[in-house]
Amino acid sequence: MAIIGIGVDVVDIDRFERQLERTPGLRDRLFVPAERELHVRSLAARFAAKEAVAKVLGAPAGMNWQDCWIGLGSLGPEIQVKGTVLAVARDRGVKAWHLSMSHDGGIATAMVVAEG
Repeated sequence: MAIIGIGVDVVDIDRFERQLERTPGLRDRLFVPAERELHVRSLAARFAAKEAVAKVLGAPAGMNWQDCWIGLGSLGPEIQVKGTVLAVARDRGVKAWHLSMSHDGGIATAMVVAEG
C-alpha cells in the first residue's frame, strides 16, 4: 500500500454556524440525513473532513457533497463514499481512508489520508 494523498482542512465553527443559518438548505446540501441533526461542532468537523477528502482527490468538478459522509465504525468516525466521490477515488487508486477529526477553541479540523 502507498499513500495516494493527504488532505487537511480547518473550519471556524462560529462562521460555519452563521453560514448554515444564513443559507437555507445548506445543511441539506452538505450533509446526509444521519449527519444533519448533529451539533454544529460535529457538523463543522465533518465538513472539514469532506473538504480534506476533496483536496486528496484534487477537488473534482461535479463532486456531490452527499457522496461523502462520516459514519461511525467500530474504531470511531470513518469516511464513507459513493457516487461521484467513489468514482474519482477508484480512478485515483484509493483503497482505504484514514481520518482524524477534532474541535476545540472554536475551530474544527480534519486530516485525511488516502491509501492505495
